Amino acid sequence: MHIDLSGKTAVVSGSTAGIGLAIATGIAASGADTIVNGRNQRAVDEAVATVRAKASGAKVRGIAADLGTRAGCDAFLKDVPDADILINNLGMYGPSDIFATSDDEWERYFQINVMSGVRLTRAYLKDMMERRWGRVVFVSSESGLNIPSDMLAYGFTKTAQLSIARGIAKFAAASGVTVNSVLPGPTMTDGVREMLRETAQKQSKSIEQAADEFVVSSRGTSIIRRITMPEEVANMVVYICSPQASATTGAALRVDGGIVDTIA
Repeated sequence: MHIDLSGKTAVVSGSTAGIGLAIATGIAASGADTIVNGRNQRAVDEAVATVRAKASGAKVRGIAADLGTRAGCDAFLKDVPDADILINNLGMYGPSDIFATSDDEWERYFQINVMSGVRLTRAYLKDMMERRWGRVVFVSSESGLNIPSDMLAYGFTKTAQLSIARGIAKFAAASGVTVNSVLPGPTMTDGVREMLRETAQKQSKSIEQAADEFVVSSRGTSIIRRITMPEEVANMVVYICSPQASATTGAALRVDGGIVDTIA
């Protein structure tokens, strides 16, 4: 299958590292004019260079903006007023049980993980529908279904993304615009590498070994029995953004290695 996104403009929020960077690389390699985003200009510049190095001939540029705020979204939209493909990947995570999470922290999770995607989708959706073509993807998580008690605010926002994506898909019915969610499992991002570094050193293991053991111990229902790589998530996202995925919408597509223990 050859995926050709030439002539399309794609925005990937929170794409200077990890899953977002892998998605931006895959989208750019498929021919789309790709916008990389992050809060820090240096990180954005480095990400753009990485995409260009991995995707020969990629049309990519970067915009530094804090999309977890209304002002940041407004500034970003002035630079990129239109898009054919929107990947709502921006997100934060961390330990946060019911006692440890303040009101301000709940609000921070909500603004970054949920409202960034709501604002960008609201800005781009109308023109997509008028053109009769568009792709919107929310990068959620298996934690949106398997709510972790020690990452409660994170799990809540990931569940919210599933509801929002499904509702927008129904709103855009018969328009040629598809709206889907992707649910990664534990994925080998820079943050996960850093989290596991000390454990790996203490046990004289590689970070990769520690990561796979973490998946087995903390996500016992995993079928692949290993951590997911960012490129594996990106492959699913690139496919859903393709013309070939025109009949897939309103879906929650799992790239979790089988962790969510349901058939449907």
